[in-house]
Amino acid sequence: MKEYVIGLDLGGTKISCALADVSGEVKAEVNMKTLAQEGEGAVLSRMIEAIEKVMEEANISSHLVKAIGIGSPGPLDAHKGIIITTPNLPFKNFDIVRPIKEHFNIPVYLDNDANVAAIGEHILGAGKGTNNMVYVTVSTGIGGGAILNGKIYRGSTSNALEIGHTTVAPNGPRCNCGNIGCAEAVASGTAIGKRAKEALESKVETSLKNYDNPTSYEVFVEAAKGDKVSKEILDTSLNYLGITIANIIAAFDPDMVIIGGGVAQGGDIVFSKVREVVNTRCFKTMAEHCRIVPAALGVKAGVMGAVALALSEIE
Repeated sequence: MKEYVIGLDLGGTKISCALADVSGEVKAEVNMKTLAQEGEGAVLSRMIEAIEKVMEEANISSHLVKAIGIGSPGPLDAHKGIIITTPNLPFKNFDIVRPIKEHFNIPVYLDNDANVAAIGEHILGAGKGTNNMVYVTVSTGIGGGAILNGKIYRGSTSNALEIGHTTVAPNGPRCNCGNIGCAEAVASGTAIGKRAKEALESKVETSLKNYDNPTSYEVFVEAAKGDKVSKEILDTSLNYLGITIANIIAAFDPDMVIIGGGVAQGGDIVFSKVREVVNTRCFKTMAEHCRIVPAALGVKAGVMGAVALALSEIE
C-alpha cells in the first residue's frame, strides 16, 4: 500500500499545500490566500481546508498520509509546535500543531521556513547526497538553515542560523533588529534597494535615475547594462554576502552552501563574487572542498521543504 505525506507552507499572504508520495513526487497541490487579517481561527481553518483539498484532489484518504509538515515564519517553538509570534501572521503563542493533529489524526511537525527550505534542498534539491550543508536565503532579509551530520540543526532555542543578524560591518548601517552592521543591513535585497534610493537622492550620474523607486532587481538590470553606480552597489553588497558565507564555512566546514532567494536570481555575478571573497578569506582546504551553488527548488522551496520535513520525520 502506497504511503504519502503532506507539506504546508504558511506565509503572510499565501498558504501553499502539497501532497506527495514518499519519493517526494507531488500528486496534488493547492494555493490559497492566507487572509491573516481575519485572525488565528480563520487562518487555522484555511490551513485545514488546504490539507483536505489536496487529499481530495489526489483521491487519497487520510489513513494513507503518514505525516504533515508545516513551515512557518518564526520565532517559534518547533518542539512544542507553537508559533510564538511573527510580523505578518496573527498568531501569538499559538499551538498550531495540536488542532491539526487532532482534526486529521495524523502526526504533525512544525519548523521555521528557513529550516524547512534547508531540509527540502537536502532531501529533494541541490543538497542531495551531502552530509553537512548550509542553506542561505537572500531576499528581503537573510536567513538560513543547516544540515549537520545529516540532520537539521535547530540550536538550544530552535532559532539557530539567524545568519542575517551576524555582524559583518561593525561600522555599517543599523539593522531593523536594532543592531549595527548585520549582514541583512548590508547584503540583502532590501539593502541593495536602499543603496539605489540613496543614489537617486544624490548628484551622482546613474541610469538608476530612470526609475522612480528602484529595487535590487533594477540594480542588477542596470549593472548588466554597464551602469557604474549599480556595479559599485552590487560589488559592495555582494562582498558583504561573501564575508557572511566565508564566516559560515569557517564555522561549519560544510560540503556545500546553497544560496536561494531573490538575490540569488542575479546569477553569475552573485556566485562569482561570493566565491572570490570566500577564496580570499577562508582556509584553502575548506574553500576548495565547499561547493557554493544556487538553490534548486526555487519558488517551491517553502512547500517542498514542508514535504521534506514530513518525509524526514517518517524516516
